Amino acid sequence: MSVSTIMPTCESNACFQTRASTLALALAAALPVHAQSTTGALAETVVTATRTPTRADQLLSDVVVIEREQIEQLNDRTLPEILARTAGVQMTANGGSGKNSGVFIRGTDARHTILLIDGVRYGSATAGTPIWDNIPVDMIERIEVVKGPASALYGSDGVGGVVQVFMRKAKPGEPAFQPRASVTVGSDSYAQGSAGFSGAADAFTYSLDVQKTRDKGFSSTNQKVPFGNFNPDRDPYYQDAANLSLGFQINPDWKIDGGVLYSAGENHFDDGPGRDTWSKLRTETGYVGVRGKVMSNWTTQLRASRATDKSNAVVATPFNLPGVFETTQDQYTWQNDIATPIGTVVAGLESLHQSVNSSTAYTVDSRTINSGFVGLNGNAGAHSWQVNLRRDDNSQFGGENTWFAGYGYRITQNWRVNGSYGTSFVAPSFNQLYFPGFSNPALQPEEGKNAELGVQWTEGAHSVKLVGYDNKIRGFITNTTLPQNIPRARIQGATLSYDGTVDALGLHASYDYLDPRNEITDKLLPRRAQNQANLGIDYTVGSWKMGATALYVGTRYDDVANSANRKLDAYTTIDLFAEYKITPAWAVQARVANLTDETYETAYGYNQRGLAGYLTVKWAPR
Repeated sequence: MSVSTIMPTCESNACFQTRASTLALALAAALPVHAQSTTGALAETVVTATRTPTRADQLLSDVVVIEREQIEQLNDRTLPEILARTAGVQMTANGGSGKNSGVFIRGTDARHTILLIDGVRYGSATAGTPIWDNIPVDMIERIEVVKGPASALYGSDGVGGVVQVFMRKAKPGEPAFQPRASVTVGSDSYAQGSAGFSGAADAFTYSLDVQKTRDKGFSSTNQKVPFGNFNPDRDPYYQDAANLSLGFQINPDWKIDGGVLYSAGENHFDDGPGRDTWSKLRTETGYVGVRGKVMSNWTTQLRASRATDKSNAVVATPFNLPGVFETTQDQYTWQNDIATPIGTVVAGLESLHQSVNSSTAYTVDSRTINSGFVGLNGNAGAHSWQVNLRRDDNSQFGGENTWFAGYGYRITQNWRVNGSYGTSFVAPSFNQLYFPGFSNPALQPEEGKNAELGVQWTEGAHSVKLVGYDNKIRGFITNTTLPQNIPRARIQGATLSYDGTVDALGLHASYDYLDPRNEITDKLLPRRAQNQANLGIDYTVGSWKMGATALYVGTRYDDVANSANRKLDAYTTIDLFAEYKITPAWAVQARVANLTDETYETAYGYNQRGLAGYLTVKWAPR
């Protein structure tokens, strides 16, 4: 039975409540009667939700962690596709690998998510969105997804949440030299090779990875695509990437570290009959920092970082000129973590300078945001709390104050409830303000207010969580020809999820209900499904590990008017994987994507990959 059969479209609050109750009972019935009451699985540490390492079972934000093993099982998928297989996240893409894509956390806009790569803020100041398309997935070690308002932690854009990507680097206790390599071949002439090493030598730690990807792809567009851009040819994507990290332990209390990510891509897409446009893409992030103890309870860190996103479009006909869009973001951070009897105080200063270099003439091409932040998070007995305050002074829009307050209470060893309230804001992008003919320089920042309630049940290796939220956005910027601030948008929703293991069997399931609306027109915000469900199963026996993931996405509209002829059909995709450990050093992995060869779109007129298969050989001596 397909996921679309067990999760049909639900269009009302009453329907959602019935569906949530049914799913909760089904999940509870699936739990073993003799589950052990251990809490070891809850001791995982998360950084992004508080800016300081915090145990996951003490967090007041809704957080999802995607580990390296899960990333390898979906390595043929793009980063937005991997994120969309977690609760509360949806995605859209104009085709396959390397194509323009967006991520919606809890139904907020693609502009409402902050993307961090090893703590470095990355994205486009012209588009005003994170740029997901050129990040080398095979180099990612771990992903943390924080859902809910994050402006009080990280500033502008944190209406929906934060995604932090941690690249591969040396781990504590790793051997002096640990090499690794892998080769993948697959459908559509897909080929990828990667190699790297990491380790430690006295006080030094080091890590280096390189990757080359070649994907001839498929036609990104079909005949429905707007503006007559259909061209039935392959639209390939090529990528060469490298990631380097270094660390030096000066003494037991102080450490200096740094890292660089470089990714050069070439992305082809359709630009009309017989016309193929290709873009040179460049992703660069770098950081250097020092961290240490000023006193036994006081840790301080200084960090400087730079991120560059560049796209240089080359059009195959003489009637169009190349288009260059380059964003550089320089950020300086001073953060202090102070342990006190009532929790950890996090306080600091930040300065972010965004500059644009483009073949398009912008009236203003740079801005500076100076910020100060302070927070407190702690726990005592059954109680957990978090409070954050932040002030951002933007050279274009003046000052913005944001705050977050949350409280959690463990009713019993197994049951915990939590609630929070937070504010957020988003400064308009340079395109929205100044792009010739399609902009509005009178735009003002969006301001959000988010309330959230959650309840969680845990027993041993099992966890069931229900989270409801209500996000009101004032001055929401519409995606129209000339963008406007509309008075209000409101996004209400709930997520029910289960994670657990029984012996060698792992099971992960989630269901999202979403109601994202323009409150003036009562129309649904485009490209957001009101219903989405995920299911993942994995099983380990001997040298074998195998599993499957299924994703159901309900119907959506592709335009703000909710036109019947621009309605996107619901779809279900199923992926399979199997891995066999030949020796402790060698493994072979097979993956099948879109097993049923589902035809579907996440953006009107743009294709997604059909049935595809991949084979990977991995080498990592221990």
